[in-house]
Amino acid sequence: MRQCSKDFQWIFGIHTIHKYNGCMEKPFISEDRPPVPSNRPPVPVNFRTLDLNLLRVFDEVMAERNLTRAATHLAMTQPAVSNALRRLRDAMHDELVVRAGYGVQPTPRALELWPAVRAALDTLRSAMQTGEFDAAGSRDSFVLAMADATAALLMPPLVRRLEAEAPGLSLRVRPLLTRDPRALLSSGELDLAIGYFPAAVAAIDMASMQDGGPEPIEHGRLYDSNYVCVMRAGHPLATGPLDLDRYCAARHLLVSFSGRPFGFVDESLAAIGRRRRVVLTVNQFFTAGQVVASTDLLTVLPHRFVPTTGIAPRLVMRALPMDLPIVHVDQLWHRRSAARPAHAWLRRAVTDAAREAFEMPGGGAAPASAPA
Repeated sequence: MRQCSKDFQWIFGIHTIHKYNGCMEKPFISEDRPPVPSNRPPVPVNFRTLDLNLLRVFDEVMAERNLTRAATHLAMTQPAVSNALRRLRDAMHDELVVRAGYGVQPTPRALELWPAVRAALDTLRSAMQTGEFDAAGSRDSFVLAMADATAALLMPPLVRRLEAEAPGLSLRVRPLLTRDPRALLSSGELDLAIGYFPAAVAAIDMASMQDGGPEPIEHGRLYDSNYVCVMRAGHPLATGPLDLDRYCAARHLLVSFSGRPFGFVDESLAAIGRRRRVVLTVNQFFTAGQVVASTDLLTVLPHRFVPTTGIAPRLVMRALPMDLPIVHVDQLWHRRSAARPAHAWLRRAVTDAAREAFEMPGGGAAPASAPA
């Protein structure tokens, strides 16, 4: 069977970009092996006889949700990974993962185990790693979450950095579906979340001040963003004054990760006793740009994002007729990863990518400094 390789995967709804020679995996659950119910009470595990190497395989499979990619990162063959999973399933008395589409889906027991397994491996890895991070020899893999507008800005310079300094390091970029990624970071589903998280950041800072100790989630500022009203070229509101009355009377498209037709623009309008009519919500900034380019809807997009859409000549940007709060874009990570050399290198690389992106022509405000 053909071996697959994969370095980067960007997934944003229906927009999926793969950089690998796609192939399907061999099934690893035998037809004659009846599945163990995942809702049965946990059976005690004989830790004395458990092969701890199996936990590394489990962690990589849980992170990748794909046996071929896990095998590549572990420098193992796919049959060897399948065999390791079979041994661990026997020891844990649970299937742990089952096939789903082109990958695998964890059982409830696996989801319960993974945070503790990953935390233990991270602690052991940090204790054993000394000196500088060997970027050129790294085979680490990280899962990031960010909006497509943020990825369009950061990923090109970040990938160039990886290609030049850490060609063996792999990234999986997932769509950002929440304004509070702390649970995903705590569970180990994400290594890094990048975006506008005002409530989460405020809660982290408040808890740190009240408790006086380190919070499990840490954050660092990347840059400040400003938003503009975007419409198609030739729109009736593309010329002349765009006052509050004309803006509120128009039909609007809202980029909403949750699908709720109420965002921070609506919060600002409500504060001054006004409202607008949102007739469409989408969860991607790219989709919003495409829709308004061929309709009479208005939308609000990050100013720096518009040139990356590929359709900027078809769009008109206008200043919004009301004040909006400054949008602070932060990167968030779990404290257990803070001392991990590879993770610290990645955070610095993301900070440098933000700086490089804003130094390009058309860049916005200078990025803020972010701790390593």
